[in-house]
Amino acid sequence: MLTNKGKYGLKAIVHLARLDAGETVQVAEIAQTNSIPKKFLDAILLDLRNAGMLRSKKGPGGGYALAKPARTIKVGAVIRALEGPLAPIACASRSAFRACDDCGKIELCPVRSIMSEVRDAIASVVDNTTVADLAKRTPSRFQPNKSRTA
Repeated sequence: MLTNKGKYGLKAIVHLARLDAGETVQVAEIAQTNSIPKKFLDAILLDLRNAGMLRSKKGPGGGYALAKPARTIKVGAVIRALEGPLAPIACASRSAFRACDDCGKIELCPVRSIMSEVRDAIASVVDNTTVADLAKRTPSRFQPNKSRTA
């Protein structure tokens, strides 16, 4: 299940994807527009910056912006950066595989089999959807406030 961290991170990165080229936005505006607690959002944006998806600028006119075009950032990469592996259980993970303590023959486990299919289905959607695609789906009420002065 996607936690609030992942949900808020996706909302924030979509907010940033809607900015004009070269524009930055303060954390407080993203938080207010998207109903996200600012302190929590600070940590989320730092994680996304550390993952190379965002850049930040300090001082007057500073804030956050995407570090690369939204069409190149996969939703799956955002989720993994904030939540970790997509698999619902560790033995179905491709990046953080860990065998279950109670499993004798992992290749015969019916739970692992179905959870691997779940993981693959999730990955198929989020790894084939970009932040730009997600931004196109977002209702206009979540658009950044364009009436402010830069």
